[in-house]
This record gives sequence, C-alpha cells and structure tokens, in this order.
Amino acid sequence: MSRVLRAALFALALPCLLVGVWWLASDASTSVYAPPLRTILARFDDVWTVERLRADVVPSVLRLAAGYGAAAVTGVALGVGIGTSRTARALCEPALEFLRAVPPPVLVPVIMLFAGIGDTMKIAVIASGCVWPVLLNTVAGVRAVDAIAAETARAYGITGAARLRSLVLPSASPQIFTGLRQALSIGVILMVISEMFAASNGIGYAVVQFQRGFAVPEMWTGILVLGLLGVALALLFGLVERRALAWYHGARGARRGTGDDGA
Repeated sequence: MSRVLRAALFALALPCLLVGVWWLASDASTSVYAPPLRTILARFDDVWTVERLRADVVPSVLRLAAGYGAAAVTGVALGVGIGTSRTARALCEPALEFLRAVPPPVLVPVIMLFAGIGDTMKIAVIASGCVWPVLLNTVAGVRAVDAIAAETARAYGITGAARLRSLVLPSASPQIFTGLRQALSIGVILMVISEMFAASNGIGYAVVQFQRGFAVPEMWTGILVLGLLGVALALLFGLVERRALAWYHGARGARRGTGDDGA
C-alpha cells in the first residue's frame, strides 16, 4: 500500500465511522428536531443548488477572505513591530491583554453602530476576532529568533528590511502560520455569527431562516455545508502551509532522521 493511499485511508476512517454512527443512530428517529441523516441528505441537493451556492456560500467566503486577509496583514505587521521592540511590548501588553479577553461576538452591536449592517460590519467582526491569534503568535515567533543567528546577522551588518526579510520573518514563520491556522477556524465561526445579524444572504443567514421557518432538515443541511467548507479551507491552508514552510518541515524531517528532534 502506497504512503499516499495509507494517509488517505487514515484521514477518511474517522469521518466515515462518525457518519455511519450518525446514520444508524438517527435512522429510526421521529423527532422533528433531530431527523434521520437519510432525510437530511435527501434534502441536500434540493436546497443547495448552484443558485443558492452563488447567493449564500460565495458571499460568505468572500467576507471571510476579506476579514481574514485584513487580520493576517494587520496581525503580522503589528506583531513584528511589537516583537522586535522591548519598549513597544511593555507599552502594548496591558492593552493587548484587555482587548483579546473581549469575546468578538460581544463587539457585533458596537461594530454595527459604526459600520452599519452591510458587508463592512461582517468583515470587521471577522477581522476583530482573527487578528489576535495572528498577532500574539507573531510576537512570540519574533521574540524566539535564535540569538546566535541574530548576532551573526548583526556582525555582518544585516539590518533593517534585509534583517526582517532574511532572518526575522523566516524564523518566526512557523509561529505565524500557527496563528493563521487558529485564526481560520475563528474566522469561520465569526462569519456565521455576523451573518445572523441583519443579513440578507450568507450561510449563517440561510441557517437562521431555515430555523425560523421550522425547516429543520434544511437547517441541518446548512450545518453540513459549514462543516464541508471548514474541511475545504483546512485542506487549502495545509497545502499553502506545506509549500511556504517546506524548508522548515524538511529540516524537522532531517533532525528526526538523525535522532535530533530538538528536544
């Protein structure tokens, strides 16, 4: 059995098992609120047509991309600035601790006051929650730059943008991608929450409309769409991460091969 096939089987084993358990456990259900899985799947094609995908899924993905992108750029930029300056860390740490402790959903009514109820509000809600894991992981990654490498760069006169490009960002990139991965899952959650407030389209809006109309199987199909979207985004992120951090994973593999895992 090839390595790729084995990995695919391992990845699909648990989801298939969970679907099988759900199918069997719900097959005899007569509950209005927990219909059988076969009923939910039977409604899936009728509900999520190409037109509905265009009307609800595409706007949600675009909002998520905009908010997530804004958070990524802002978090990395601020994280590098704070992480490289001891004074900036001392100045910003109390405020950062306060702001990251505020749950982003609580800010939805506040953001609505300033940004209205359109896409700007939804993008701002997503960005307000995604920025913190990116920012904090970037700060941690920048602070963890190898001291010997930093001294070597200083000895060779590598400063400013060249130091940032050739030393700081490569060294901090594993931590930055950890923050980006955490932010992605937060972004999906906030995307749905933001679409439950004064929205006219989106996956969250569709799920709420199904719930209000007591279309329970249709509501469950919306939840399945969210799960499938999350899986697709995680796979896409994994591809980008492996390409961007190929040097890092290669170095870790080489250390494992020589019995030196850095522990």
